[in-house]
Amino acid sequence: MLLWDLEQITAHRDGRPQPALPAEEDEADLLDRREAAVLLAVKPRSVDGYKTDPRLADHVVVVGGVEHWPRGVLRAYGASRGTMTAPSGRPTGSGDMVPRDLLPGRIAELLDADPAVTAAHAVDVLGVATPTAQRHLQRERAARIAAQMRTEPGLRAEEAADRLGYPTAVRRSAVKAAQQLHDKH
Repeated sequence: MLLWDLEQITAHRDGRPQPALPAEEDEADLLDRREAAVLLAVKPRSVDGYKTDPRLADHVVVVGGVEHWPRGVLRAYGASRGTMTAPSGRPTGSGDMVPRDLLPGRIAELLDADPAVTAAHAVDVLGVATPTAQRHLQRERAARIAAQMRTEPGLRAEEAADRLGYPTAVRRSAVKAAQQLHDKH
């Protein structure tokens, strides 16, 4: 489960139901680099070049180590360049560029929601590179397998992976890493 604002994060931390995000977009909504690219109808690397323009640079807001810009500022910038499209709401499939210290928690959330989650899905949702997604998914799966093995002595890593619902395609590396983790303890 991805959390998008302080109210949702606080509710998640306190074990309360997550409040829904507003259905209507707001000019003050903060969009990350990938979301800005969707709004401006360009590739994310183009935003890297645009962000030094004072019309954007003067409005950057850094949240959790990630640069964001208000939706209204991006719209004005796009209109001045003549390259505006009119998508509404949060761009479909947009991801957050997740700071590295928050990535393990976000990967754990993805695995909680779907044990067979793919690295490609993690890339789309979290905005990380494929090798980063693969590495973090493998580590989290291995840790979960090792934890099951510790709680059930005699349980083999392969059996734990099966119980956790991990697909065959990712099981081999996770099982190997889990066995190494288990042997350390």
